[in-house]
Amino acid sequence: MNPDVIVIGGGAAGLMCAITAARRGRSVVVAEHNDRPANKILISGGGRCNFTNTGATADNYLSRNPDFCKSALARFTPHHFIEWVERHGIAYHEKKLGQLFCDDSSRRIADMLLRECHDSGVKIQLNTRVDDVEPANRFRVQTSRGPMETTNVVVATGGLSFPKLGTSDVGHRIAQRFGLEIIPTRPALVPLTFSRQDLDLFKDLSGISLDVNLSCGKKSFREQLLFTHRGVSGPAVLQISSYWKEGQPVTVDLSPDFPLGDWLASKQHERTELVNVLSLKLPRRFVQIWCERHAHSRPMNQIAVRHLREIAAALHCWQLRPAGTEGYQKAEVTLGGVCTSGLSSKTMGAKNVPGLYFVGEVVDVTGHLGGYNFQWAWASGAAAGSNI
Repeated sequence: MNPDVIVIGGGAAGLMCAITAARRGRSVVVAEHNDRPANKILISGGGRCNFTNTGATADNYLSRNPDFCKSALARFTPHHFIEWVERHGIAYHEKKLGQLFCDDSSRRIADMLLRECHDSGVKIQLNTRVDDVEPANRFRVQTSRGPMETTNVVVATGGLSFPKLGTSDVGHRIAQRFGLEIIPTRPALVPLTFSRQDLDLFKDLSGISLDVNLSCGKKSFREQLLFTHRGVSGPAVLQISSYWKEGQPVTVDLSPDFPLGDWLASKQHERTELVNVLSLKLPRRFVQIWCERHAHSRPMNQIAVRHLREIAAALHCWQLRPAGTEGYQKAEVTLGGVCTSGLSSKTMGAKNVPGLYFVGEVVDVTGHLGGYNFQWAWASGAAAGSNI
């Protein structure tokens, strides 16, 4: 079989591209190395798939070229995908901050895409590993089922996150074979780990969650921080991990809505222990450990007002120095990938290789937590599919 289009990868971006191209009369084959497509969709959002975010703009994405994603996002918006969801009768709800989830199961989104593939004539070949793409008069795609030829290849292989799903760097290798640059990759939206010293101090806090404002450099996120048996996680940490680099401190405001300085000063006359007072605003176990390191607890009336204000300032500006991340094993996405300078922002096609396209996570466009990466998958897939 030598179709008009071979899509490498049956994930969100690949399926969207395949559907869009097939609707325009192109014959399309999707080569998926797993025994079922859409695996990442199925496990996403705790099994309910945070399929888009109504507030998605270019500001929600990281890339060497922050403007690259604007064109695709403008032409296939969250509301376009919501129309698909509603047409298929899938019930959904907004959890917070524009994040849309299925009421039922993420399988509803996967089934919707597979139904669209079936109805538009897309052929999906499962258990089909692509090893290489060779340049010829037509592209020669070397697969575990044998070679196929086509005039259009779409690389939708994703990143390196979720290695248990069989992810690989084949998409990056194909890009390099055709002369495209690869922005160095690293795990993103990933928990951060503690040094051995910090781990010994905070190991008993595993499971405790705090509402914080977390900052790294000029970027900050107001979300939950969760202590784990290896370090810290939770939405705030996952968000900031995309901006954190090894050796950098992370600054935590432990009371973002309530100024602690005047409040502590107003209690300076009391005999209550500092730990007991702070436990009115923060989890007691955390306060006990924090005070062990930063402020010896004693009765409030034995602490000078100046010192109480210093304690408050330290709680509003607590610095952590992560030792690293939990790696691709726990990362939701991959930062970096195919450099956008070699791609058309309108078509997702390689500028110097007609018929070669890159969509989704394999490209150097990485979204924040909250449905943004799925929206990039839909938008970039639709952009390529509309122009093949």
